[in-house]
Order: sequence, then structure tokens, then C-alpha cells
Amino acid sequence: MNNAESPFKGKTGLQRLINATGYSIDGFKAAWLHESAFRQICLLAIAGIGLALWLPLPPWGRALIVFAHFLSIVVELINSAIEAAVDHTSLDHHLLAKRAKDLGSAAQLASLVNMAIIWGIVLNHF
Repeated sequence: MNNAESPFKGKTGLQRLINATGYSIDGFKAAWLHESAFRQICLLAIAGIGLALWLPLPPWGRALIVFAHFLSIVVELINSAIEAAVDHTSLDHHLLAKRAKDLGSAAQLASLVNMAIIWGIVLNHF
């Protein structure tokens, strides 16, 4: 078993935090530029959160809606990362590659269903 550290590991302490922030910003930029699904989820979040803030909803309802939209953004980032990693490995059709991509897609569908259910619950108590 190889326990060696990656030679690409970053710094520690404050420098690591600065580097990690930069990598995260790069990730958001890449997602926005290269992933139409990410842009669509972000636009849905802007509209949904805006509507939740405009409607006279209880604070718990607003919080749940905001959380559901941010969760969907997080899931889409992970889904896009899976797709990019699989495509980097090989563009050939492979059953495990398809499974990985399908699982990421299923996760996003589950987060969108969750969002719809939360909207339904909140609006039912409106």
C-alpha cells in the first residue's frame, strides 16, 4: 500500500486557504463557461430565491427554499465534476462510465425533486 503524499499538495495554513479559494473560484468560472446545466440551475436559483424573498413567506419557508436551491447548485457542481473526470479518463463508451454519469444525473434529479417538494410544502402553508 502506497501512503505517499501527492507532490501536488498545496501549502498549509493561510496560504492553503488562499489557494483553495482561488481553485474554488476557478471551478465556478469553469462551470459557468462550460456547463449549460450549471447556468440553468443558477438562473433557476436566482428566480426561485428572488420569488421566495418577494412572497410573504415565513422565515423557515424562505430558509428551506434557499437551502434547496443552493443544494441543487452543489449537486450540479459535483455532477459536472464527475462528467469531466469520466470524459478525461476516456471518451469511449464504457458501462462504468455511463453508470457514473447516470448516477450524477440521478443525484441532480433527486435534488430538483427535493426542491419541488419543499416549494410545495412551503406554499401549502402559505
